[in-house]
Amino acid sequence: MPAKKPAEKKPKKKKKDDYSASSISVLEGLEAVRKRPGMYIGSTGATGLHHMIWEVVDNSFDEAMAGHCDDIIITLKPDHWISVQDNGRGIPVDIHPKKKISALELVLTTLHAGGKFGDGGYKVSGGLHGVGVSVVNALSTHVIAEVHREKKVWIQEYKLGKAVSKVKSVGTTKRTGTTISFRADESIFETIDFSWKTIVDHLRQQAYLNKGVNITIVDSRPTEEREIDKTASPHKDHTYKYYFEGGIASYVKHLNKNRDAKHDNIFYVEKQVDDVLVEIALQYTGDYSESLHPFANNITNPEGGMHVSGFRSALTRSINTYAKNKGILKEKDGNLSGEDVREGLTVVLSVKIPDPQFEGQTKGKLGNPEVRPAVESVFAEAFMIYMEEHPKDAEGIIGKCVLAAKARKAARSARDAVLRKGALEGFTLPGKLADCSSRKAEFTELYIVEGDSAGGSAKQGRDRNTQAILPLRGKVLNVERARLDKILTNNELKSLIIALGTNIGEMFDITKLRYGKIIIMTDADVDGAHIRTLLLTLFFRHFPELIYGGHILIAQPPLYSIKKGKEMTWLYDNAALDAYKKKHGIVDEIEEEAAEEDPASAEASAGKAKKKKLSIQRYKGLGEMNPDQLWETTMNPETRKMLVVTVDDAERASEIFDILMGSEVAPRKKFIQTHAKSVQNLDI
Repeated sequence: MPAKKPAEKKPKKKKKDDYSASSISVLEGLEAVRKRPGMYIGSTGATGLHHMIWEVVDNSFDEAMAGHCDDIIITLKPDHWISVQDNGRGIPVDIHPKKKISALELVLTTLHAGGKFGDGGYKVSGGLHGVGVSVVNALSTHVIAEVHREKKVWIQEYKLGKAVSKVKSVGTTKRTGTTISFRADESIFETIDFSWKTIVDHLRQQAYLNKGVNITIVDSRPTEEREIDKTASPHKDHTYKYYFEGGIASYVKHLNKNRDAKHDNIFYVEKQVDDVLVEIALQYTGDYSESLHPFANNITNPEGGMHVSGFRSALTRSINTYAKNKGILKEKDGNLSGEDVREGLTVVLSVKIPDPQFEGQTKGKLGNPEVRPAVESVFAEAFMIYMEEHPKDAEGIIGKCVLAAKARKAARSARDAVLRKGALEGFTLPGKLADCSSRKAEFTELYIVEGDSAGGSAKQGRDRNTQAILPLRGKVLNVERARLDKILTNNELKSLIIALGTNIGEMFDITKLRYGKIIIMTDADVDGAHIRTLLLTLFFRHFPELIYGGHILIAQPPLYSIKKGKEMTWLYDNAALDAYKKKHGIVDEIEEEAAEEDPASAEASAGKAKKKKLSIQRYKGLGEMNPDQLWETTMNPETRKMLVVTVDDAERASEIFDILMGSEVAPRKKFIQTHAKSVQNLDI
């Protein structure tokens, strides 16, 4: 049972004629968008392409937040067309009093034109800058706007951001709403192939944040286009529907589906204070890290902001007050810290405000000072009521926090011991670290290498001025199942933490990072992949700032070398090998020296290979390469290939780490069964 829902001030519905052409404010024209699209949508890659959909869909969600829309349909159509349909009021089509053109054309062709600037349009809006649909128009080859309003159907078409006809009525209708259909311009974007999974994941999250809104996603692309999209829906009708009456409480339940919940009832509160609508849902789990998801006007805020500050201070204060009032926490024990009360916490925090002040175009951090006291008062009051009404749940929460405090003290002792040891032994620590001579982090690299053999080759082949080598022995600890004190007593991880120089946990300081690039270099086999995953788990859970800062990379050693006479060719994956074979007419049965063959066929193959003067070698371990080869293929900045580790979807990334590295076996088994057929190059 959720906590009692405090009384909420419901916004008064505006009269229908309050939203008209006069509601549309104009700030500036639509130049420069096609010249500098990255300024408006972030990039011209896949992220920017999908941002085009979010900009259009956000307009429909604005209608939903205003109480005028409860049904949104997104359709992927043939030839890379996308349409977004809602049952809102419909964009006004009458003539704007100042600009003397249809309000619809004004919204589609003018930057910063929309109902979001205080003149009777929207009280709460996600699209703060009002650039959305006009930018989509500017970056599309074609756009068709269809408006159902005042019992008529209105249509206008655009090419490359410019109207090709006047707004015209094409029939009558009994409903209201807007449908925007667009086709992204392939001359601007690196790709115009949309990802079904990216669209579904984003819109599922939005469905949680907008309870009571029906969201339908339809894939009507032809088979050939769907086959290009490896994430396309397996459903025969290619349709997903989302509707969550529970809103963000359902979202928390979804986030914790593979976690061990410490109490049954998900805490939930929704209340409005002045112009700030606060909505919070949370539940504690057996995890050792916090899973925080803050939103302002449906926009995710990965860097937090005033709403997060208010929530965290109220959470720490409320739990300490309750624990002391009940005698669970004695005066001599002191207070639980913020880190203690956030361990294992999954929380979704959503605020809706009339005039959000974000830091930066990406809206990563909320800056409105009035939001902090509103969140503090709403949460503190409701959470105290929740704990009083659910003493068993409160007991589970306090028990988890007290245990976290004890572990924190043990971890602090272990960390202090590590740091003392590191300080005493200076730059020679850890002993197996072959450090570089440069002390400028922006120029230096730390290679984390699997095994002493590869470590030896890497140490001999490296650039000693800028490249440091740290070999790891065996498989490191799985930190998904370990607290900080256990991590710091693991020799391999202890060596790595000392080498990084940033410290860990509450003492982490990214300014002390000793290397600008941390490069994971493991063998191209199952064990190497496992070690890489274990290291990525460590960085994601305990050093996320290194990932978000672009400091973590994965080396790409070659899988094959092909020697033809004195010429050596390096191939980095099987696709490259297949292309090479096709180009040079090589038959599979004769090319690999390591292939198992009977003596007769081996002799024949050897003769053919000799005739071609061709030798193909498959590398499974970095130690098989001599230092010069390792430098040439994997470590030379002029020729090497590297993958930068990024996190596009923190929620999905956290879920995958939970499944693959967590203690629950059932979700992992299901994941393996689901993806088994897509695995390539599995060494058995």
